[in-house]
Amino acid sequence: MDPGARSLKLTYEDYLYFPEDGKRHELIDGEHYVSPAPNLKHQTAVVNLTSDLRDFVRPRNLGRVWTAPVDVLLSDYDVVQPDLVFLSKDRMDLAADGANIKGAPDLVVEVFSPTTRRTDAITKRNLYQKFGVQEYWLVDPELEIIQVHRLTEGFYRREAELSTEQRDVLTSPLFPGLEIALAEVFE
Repeated sequence: MDPGARSLKLTYEDYLYFPEDGKRHELIDGEHYVSPAPNLKHQTAVVNLTSDLRDFVRPRNLGRVWTAPVDVLLSDYDVVQPDLVFLSKDRMDLAADGANIKGAPDLVVEVFSPTTRRTDAITKRNLYQKFGVQEYWLVDPELEIIQVHRLTEGFYRREAELSTEQRDVLTSPLFPGLEIALAEVFE
């Protein structure tokens, strides 16, 4: 292969032709990532967090909460399906067409699976930082830990590492007054 040749990057148009096979298909910098359906610990954390956030956001008219599969188009080469997404009321124009989210949500939550840990902790963290996602929560259902990363001057700072062992409570400036005991997330 010619060393000067560039590798082919997949685009959103290519993404639209991926199979509907029960697996999660994503593009990161034009590279195709596939992961199998998640396990029950993963899904328990997603459902519990979604329920708590939705119950807080909806009556206060703060925005919308969605769970995977929902396409988040960060660029033509970056299409992800986070486990949970929050889009504030002020930024609902990013979902105006009703098909997907075109741009960076306010909050993205990824719950580790055995096959996604490295991608979620490094690759996606860098991606969400690059595109300006305000908060990124990494949820570890095995260790019952949640890391909260907040964008500060263009870079993520780990604001907290919360655990059920310490009986920690999850809060966020995106949701003033919200308090979620970590024990409830993983029960």
